[in-house]
Amino acid sequence: MATFFLIIIYMAFISLGLPDSLLGTAWPVMQIQYNAPLGAAGLISMVISGATIISSLMSGSIIKRFGTGKITFISCLMTACALLGIAISPALFWFFILAIPLGLGAGAVDSGLNNYVALHYKAHHMSWLHCFWGVGATLGPIIMSWYIGRGYSWRSGYFTVAMIQFGLVVLLFMTLPLWDKAANTVNNQSEDLSTRNQITKNDLEHHSLKEINPIHIKGVKFALASFFFYCGIEASMGLWGSSFLVNVKGLDAATAARWVSMYYGGITLGRFITGFITMKLSNKVLIRMGQSITLGGALLLLLPLPNIFSLISFIMIGLGCAPVFPCMIHETPTRFGKAYSQTIIGYQMAFAYIGITFLPPLLGWIAASTTIKILPYFALFYILGMLFSSEIINRFMKNKAC
Repeated sequence: MATFFLIIIYMAFISLGLPDSLLGTAWPVMQIQYNAPLGAAGLISMVISGATIISSLMSGSIIKRFGTGKITFISCLMTACALLGIAISPALFWFFILAIPLGLGAGAVDSGLNNYVALHYKAHHMSWLHCFWGVGATLGPIIMSWYIGRGYSWRSGYFTVAMIQFGLVVLLFMTLPLWDKAANTVNNQSEDLSTRNQITKNDLEHHSLKEINPIHIKGVKFALASFFFYCGIEASMGLWGSSFLVNVKGLDAATAARWVSMYYGGITLGRFITGFITMKLSNKVLIRMGQSITLGGALLLLLPLPNIFSLISFIMIGLGCAPVFPCMIHETPTRFGKAYSQTIIGYQMAFAYIGITFLPPLLGWIAASTTIKILPYFALFYILGMLFSSEIINRFMKNKAC
């Protein structure tokens, strides 16, 4: 039964990733149909992310009251209805309205399922979980490009994803009575939980938990900045990549959508491979490798090279992003102590969502007044901000070890 439920959770994370990449790949066509400014996509993204932040913050108390199964079912139903509404929306105004339930549903599913896997399954399943998000994020542009490339409306892409979501809703409804039973049968996470919750002597040598605010631990603020800038680059490339390829590189919308799917494919493949590499290399090494590859991809995108190099740069940025987020999360107890790790991870997730909420719209707002050619420069700025923050933490850790 544990394996059966793990399959359901993986499917839920595929469906969670599907809508995340739809807006960016469809926007070059939607913008023309709605006669909307370029930056409107950034505002929609901000509404979705803002709703996601709200539902993530509320998810703990709500899940505690109603249970993970019911909240996952209701959230997926909310997301499916929002996607269907977007597919038939007559005006851009309705997209803004429907972005609210879309974000609320996504945040609750993300928080709920992450917590469920952390409680009831071994730690390595968390890496595969985020890999499956990448599967969904990769499939989204593929579905959209298939319809646009054959002369269909972008609405068909949203409608198809909505039907996939409704299929998951039916499956979740049928399995609702089994969620608690499945949780009780899975006991293989107890060792991880006891280790994670252990308070070491080093943690309490100079401070008690009540005497220190985790935000004041040396390096934590730079860790928050790392997550902020990381999500800025990941979300900005996904949201504005198609517009850059269409308006700057001269590609058609369908081809641009396929190329953006390659970007998400790089993240997905990279996270799958990272799951094996972690057995040989440390998180610190993997974070640096990922950041270096991402930096190389951004620099390549800046150069006046043939279009094929733009595809290579998108794939490089995706591959580079792959290990950074999960490895930074996993490194938190080592960096700041097990006693404070859960609180600090909560802060990190909040700043990750803040980065998603504000950095891509900022790029879109400036691009609307200038040109979308600025995408590689903003990507480079976000990467350097992430790299600088991460290296400051490494210096703190090195000095602490001395």
